[in-house]
Formats: sequence, C-alpha cells, structure tokens
Amino acid sequence: MSAGAPWLPSLRPWIETVWACARPDAAPAHAREHSLPSGAMHLAVRLDGPPLRLYAGADDARGREHGPAVVAGARAGYCIKDSSQPAASVGAVLRPGAALALFGVSASELEGAYVGLDALCGAAAAAELYERLAAVTDPTQRRQRFEAFLHARLRPVRGLDPQILRAARRLDSVAAPAADADERVAAWVHASGRSHRRFIAGFRDAAGLSPKRYARVLRFKRLLAALATTTQPDWAQLALATGYCDQSHLIREFREFAGVSPRAYLAARAVSPHHLPMRSPGHG
Repeated sequence: MSAGAPWLPSLRPWIETVWACARPDAAPAHAREHSLPSGAMHLAVRLDGPPLRLYAGADDARGREHGPAVVAGARAGYCIKDSSQPAASVGAVLRPGAALALFGVSASELEGAYVGLDALCGAAAAAELYERLAAVTDPTQRRQRFEAFLHARLRPVRGLDPQILRAARRLDSVAAPAADADERVAAWVHASGRSHRRFIAGFRDAAGLSPKRYARVLRFKRLLAALATTTQPDWAQLALATGYCDQSHLIREFREFAGVSPRAYLAARAVSPHHLPMRSPGHG
C-alpha cells in the first residue's frame, strides 16, 4: 500500500491523504461495515472488484450499487457498506475547500451523498482516469497517476472567504468542549465581518457541514482515535478529555454517529477506527 500526504505541493492545501492499495488476499470475516463519519470528503476509485454497494439500513438486503469512481460528501452519520468483496483502490481524503478547487461545486451540494466522478468532471475524464489507473498494478505508479489527475483538475477558487476556510481547518486543532467550540465560531463570525447566516453558508461551501455539526463530527473523530489506544477506557474521564459534557453525552453522540454503543464498538475490534465490521441480516 502507498499512502500519505500528496507528493505534489500543489495538492497539499486541498488534499490531506492520498492512498493506493492492492486487493487483499483474504476476504473479510464480515460482509458489511458501518463507515463512520470523519468530517472529510473522500474520492475513491475501485479498480478490480465490484462497484461500491451501500445499504439503506440494517434490514436492506439488496442495497444500491454505485459506479467505480465515487466522491463521498461530508456527513454527520454512519453509512452501511458492502465489504464482502474488497478491491484494489486509489483515493484521497479531501480538505475543506477541495470540492470547489477540484470540481467547482460547493461541498454543501455533496453533503451526505455519494456522487459518481463522471457527474462532476464528465464521463470521458472519469473513464480516462480509470483506464490510466487500471493500466498499471504498482500502487506507487497508480498513486502518481492519480495525483496527476487531481493536479490537472485544480482551478482558482472564487467566492470562498479565506477567513472561513481557515476557520474550518482550525476547528480540529484542539479538543475543546462544545461550548468553547461555539464561542470560537461566534468569534470567527464577528472577525469575518459577515452576518451569521452568510458565515454559516460559506462554511458549508467549504466543509460541507455547518460549523456546529462539523465540530461534533471532529470531536467524535478524536474519540475514535483515543479508543484505538485502549481496550478498557475510563469512560467518564475519556468524555471530559475529548470534549464531551459527561459520559452520557458521549454515549448518545456515539450511538448517533456509529449506530452502536461504545462498548459494542470496542467488542467488534475494528481494524480501522472508521470501519466497523457488522453482521449481515439473518446472521445473528
């Protein structure tokens, strides 16, 4: 697997991580997973397996199939993915503002959605990218070709207030309680010189979520990172350390974002913090 920050300097303001991985040798033990929110948008291309399949709920047996190249908008909840047939993939985690820089669309238009890359950059460009990536098997070469595609897509960003963009990128800098996050947003609104309504709209253009929802998801992301380092957490202490009011607040938010309790999450022993293995309907 080849993964990390972009090699091309032009991409670093807009792309957090780029990855290219080969198809796993073994099938996963579970056929589904809860993909948990991180606050970020993603672009992923599946190369040698079936297209992405998403389920509307735990009882949905058929799901909905998407194309091989998909942009996933920022979201404040989990989605259910078919994980039974993994594929080689190439992709990127996008920073706030990247939807405008790469595709000329507001991130708010993509919120919670899975949109085919062809709908954003045209069928011909999406097909050419797929062919170029499929023509090589080395993950490093695939990553280089993918970054070249992203670089070629970059365009001047218009209508995005630099102060709002900085606010979106700074909101994840510290694990502050919810009230403190609200105070920071209020201060940024004042400093921007915009009305509260215009600031919120501009923030959603950049990040895809409102500041309050974005802050909640980032707090949840920090919680998952903390859980990755322990198997027997002190829940009350962990709640305060990661910005929750108390243990009950943590549990409520966790169930909303993950679809399971924190204890059930730990018991599932997820290999990756944001990919929670789940049983299919009819399998216990």
